[in-house]
Amino acid sequence: MEHLFSSHDAQGQIPLTVHELAEAARWLRISAMTMTHHAGIGHTGGDLSAADILATLYLGGVLRARPNDPSWPERDRFIMSKGHCSGIFYSTLAARGFFPADTLKTYMDSMSKLNGHPDRNKVAGVEANTGPLGHGLPIAVGAALASRMAHMSWRVYVLTGDGELQEGSNWEAAMTAQHYGLDNLVVIVDRNRIQQGDFTESTIRMDPMTDKWRAFGFHTLEVDGHNHGDLLAAFAEAESTKDRPTCIVANTVKGKGVSFAENSPAWHHGVPTSEQLRAAAAELGVEVPWLA
Repeated sequence: MEHLFSSHDAQGQIPLTVHELAEAARWLRISAMTMTHHAGIGHTGGDLSAADILATLYLGGVLRARPNDPSWPERDRFIMSKGHCSGIFYSTLAARGFFPADTLKTYMDSMSKLNGHPDRNKVAGVEANTGPLGHGLPIAVGAALASRMAHMSWRVYVLTGDGELQEGSNWEAAMTAQHYGLDNLVVIVDRNRIQQGDFTESTIRMDPMTDKWRAFGFHTLEVDGHNHGDLLAAFAEAESTKDRPTCIVANTVKGKGVSFAENSPAWHHGVPTSEQLRAAAAELGVEVPWLA
């Protein structure tokens, strides 16, 4: 996979093609699963459902960033609200060049920088400490408002889980975003329809999801969250939208790409065995990067 991440422009990367993004996402998936296997704990299902979204943002030329200068003032900000899915987030940051891929082998080890929830004080590329659900969107709204107040051009992207939208703090933040017309804010909902223990619609019904965001004043798009072309088009439309924030409802499959994990609540917290890890790698058509 190194050849996909070796070319750079002034911001640190030449965007991958749609075909290359699909290849990169497969590597991200097996990387995250290997990390969960190594740690004996993690959130495999949500890692896999978010892989294509993160690959598109970080490797498809959407997010302006300089891995060799993580504090670059003009960088776009990304908030990983569903911070429990740290395996896929760290894998993406490594693929983008924020730190060496070998660091992924330390995931959740004692004294490792790669905690179960991302820590901005420890990991380059992490903008906010996240994990307590319902906090990421309020942070992102504050960041987008700060960009406007400072007369800066940087944009803010935030990835939420769908289950966490049962937290009322999200809707308070959404009201604030539309009140200020924060067109530099993009919310992406990983709509995989499964949360801890059950399906979202069996816990607290979330549909009609797009209508909710539209009612809160957002420019709202619904896309296949595993189609890189559709995601790129949605991000482009969000950037051209003025005077209101955008929400992209990305329909995904929990455990996407690994048949035994797909659409199964058990894999919210599922940890693959060595045999399952090798089976997943064979199904994805990639090699297991390393084994504990």
